[in-house]
Order: sequence, then structure tokens, then C-alpha cells
Amino acid sequence: MSTASISEEELVDKVLAGERVSDGDALALYLLPLNVLGALANHRRDLAKRESYNGRGEQVVTYIVDRNVNYTNVCNVYCKFCAFYRTEKDHDHYVLSHAELEEKLEELSAIGGVQVLLQGGHHPKLGIEHYLEMLAFIRARFPHINIHGFSPPEFHHFSKVFGLPVAEVLRLFKEAGLGSIPGGGGEILVDRVRTRISPLKANANEWLGVMEEAHALGLKSSATMMFGHVETLEERIEHLRRLRELQDRTNGFTAFICWTFQPDNTVLKAEPVGSSEYLRMQALSRIYLDNIENLQSSWVTQGPKIGQIALRYGASDFGSVMMEENVVSKAGTSFRLQAQEIERLISDAGYEPRRRNTWYDLMPLEQSAVHI
Repeated sequence: MSTASISEEELVDKVLAGERVSDGDALALYLLPLNVLGALANHRRDLAKRESYNGRGEQVVTYIVDRNVNYTNVCNVYCKFCAFYRTEKDHDHYVLSHAELEEKLEELSAIGGVQVLLQGGHHPKLGIEHYLEMLAFIRARFPHINIHGFSPPEFHHFSKVFGLPVAEVLRLFKEAGLGSIPGGGGEILVDRVRTRISPLKANANEWLGVMEEAHALGLKSSATMMFGHVETLEERIEHLRRLRELQDRTNGFTAFICWTFQPDNTVLKAEPVGSSEYLRMQALSRIYLDNIENLQSSWVTQGPKIGQIALRYGASDFGSVMMEENVVSKAGTSFRLQAQEIERLISDAGYEPRRRNTWYDLMPLEQSAVHI
């Protein structure tokens, strides 16, 4: 992959004009001083949000009140970067009951939550009835909470275990109550990398294929990238390109989130990259992904202060209150924020904080944390 053949001044003008950048342009942009790259990303953020929220999107930063519920920690793909999974032989393995799910969602509902991020390990023995009953139970008991559930690798796993095409599994899950799909398991969408860090999990084409099938059924999704392990810069850009190409076809991604690999308690060992590298990649992603409107700040891995700074490096969303988080925290990161703290961080950065739902519609203003 060659760098851009145009001058730095021409490249900056191209970004300011809102034009699509090439892979070579992206390599050249990555080399710019961080403050310059951040300013360009902030400009592209404003361009992306200019028409939203009655023309006020540039001033608004959104967030959502949700809870991550991991319905099981049993998994048979043994990803080297994961400290969460267990086997059925481990004493602390579990599968949540309906009663346990209900308790967690009652707590979420009590604080005004509107989404549950439902994900688990690749359990080798749970049949389709287990999942359909779980979805139907949640939809019946908590119709006001969207089920944002199951990553593409989970659907690839389900297809094999159930003996059904991915599209049929998606259709049945949607009928049972699934509302949208998180972008988990994306890591880096390059098979050289995936073979190194998660050889038993869905490959790049399979991950993208699940998303394309989901978008065709009207299920919106987020997109993600976990970087800072064994990948190269060129492979990060290839990952972004594959997301942008799919978004050109489907327009099904609502948001993009990137974060850095968290190495504690994992088999995969890599030198952690710093916050400046996180900000650089988020800014580059904002410029490159010209067809995905929303970028989330990853305060869960970077901490509240960097999460706040990221709002000036292309992010337009502060992610989630995340009432519960079990996966990243197992790898050594345990930041927590309440809604009031999120709104303060957004306000202090010079933006108007607003709650949203899964599809980036604003919640009524009276539901803001400052009114509770």
C-alpha cells in the first residue's frame, strides 16, 4: 500500500472539502501531527452531524443508558486476547436463568435504561430453543428495552450448532425479539491477524457476511475495531476499508467504535499502545469512514479524561453508561461512570449532552440525567 501522491496541503484540502480519502491518503494522514489530525477529524465529525437533530448535530454529543449482560461465559473458541471465557470444566462457568436476566433488567429499567447489550461465549451445547425463549422472555417482560444482541461470530457459531443458514437464524431471532446487532468480534478484519489471535472464530468474510445478511433484514448494527496487538497500520486501514465498502452497499452501520487491546490476564501478550495512539486511530477512522455518521468515544478502555478529549478527535457519541461490563474488565480495565458524570464530561467539553436510543434518536429532554 503506497502513501498518497498528493502534497500534504492538497491532502488537508481534500479532507476539509469532505472528499473520500484513499488508503494511501490514510497512510499519509496517520503521519500528521496529532493535533492537526485531530482538528481534521473534528471537522469531518461536524460535516457528518451537520444535518442531524434539526441542524444542531454539531453541538450535541449523545450517550445511551444500557447494560451489558453476558448470558454465558462458556466458550469454545479460546481467543488469545480474551480473559473472560470459561469452559464447562471451570468451577465459575455459568448460563443465566430467566430469573437472573429479569433481575438485571429490572435494575436497568429502574434507571431509565433503553437497551440491553446481550452477548455470550460460543457455548457448544445450547440449542436454538434456549435463545428464542430468552429473546421472547425479554421482549414480553421488557418491551421498552431494545435487545442489541449477539455478535457476528456468535451468529456464525449458531449457524453451525443449529444446522441452519445464518440468514435463517437472524430471521428467527428477529421474530423472537432481537432489535439490533453489536459489532463485537470484529477485532481486525484481516485473516492473517485473525488466524494469529482467534483462529477458531469467524473469519473476516464470515463476520462481514453476517452483517450484510442482518442489514438486508432491516437489523441495524454497530461496527468495531480492536487494535494494538499483532496487526500493522496497513491492516488497520484494510479493516476500515472493508467496513466502508459494506456500508456503501447496505447503509446498515449506525456507529463505529475502536479501542485498544487490553493485555492483562490474557494469553496474547503485546506492548500496550498509549492514549495518543488511540486518539490518532479514532481521528483517522472518523476521516476515512465518511459514510458512518456516528463515532463513539471509548472511555471504557481509555478512561473518562481521554474519553472526553476524544470528543475533539472525531467522536460524536460518549457510548454507554454501561451499568455492567464483564469482558474488558477481566483484561484489566474497570472504568465506571454514572449518567450525571457523563453529562458533566460532555458539557465541560463544550457540547450539549443528550440521551439517545439504539438508532441515535434523541430521548425526550426530561429524561436527561440533570432532570432526574
